[in-house]
Amino acid sequence: MDKTLINNMIQQLKDVKNADLWIDENFDKKLAEVNDMTAFERPLPDMHSIAELMSHLIEWRKEVLSRLNGNPRGLEMTDSANWRTNAALAKKGWKNMLQEFHSTQQSIIYFLEGKDDVFLSTPYPYAGPAFPHDYQYLVIGLIHHDLYHLGQMGITIKFLKMREINQMA
Repeated sequence: MDKTLINNMIQQLKDVKNADLWIDENFDKKLAEVNDMTAFERPLPDMHSIAELMSHLIEWRKEVLSRLNGNPRGLEMTDSANWRTNAALAKKGWKNMLQEFHSTQQSIIYFLEGKDDVFLSTPYPYAGPAFPHDYQYLVIGLIHHDLYHLGQMGITIKFLKMREINQMA
């Protein structure tokens, strides 16, 4: 039972969360710059808050885990759960969101640890003919999605800090 590829993907998921990466960023490092107040702030009206980005990541992690288990929830880009409002997220609380982010990460890793490389090459049966991909595509897509939104978080945090400096001046 070969697990070379799946172990590599598991390591990438772990690395994006807390490793010393070539891009010099990871989720733990970025999220350490955010607190209960700044998490729900939009630095610009059309820019997502860190909480909105986190919620989006959590929802897609839940969807990917559900798909890996063969029970897609059916999350679509237009679903309200995809981009919840800051008001709704504030009710949930920043600490709860962080816990859910870490929990969904660990659930995906735990699931993948029980699989092998053959699983990754298995066609994803719920995609339909317009989406002829395998489970590897799904996991790689999640890693790419994480990196994309990690970059957005960095920009959002930078804008929040600039606004704070300008307000103090």
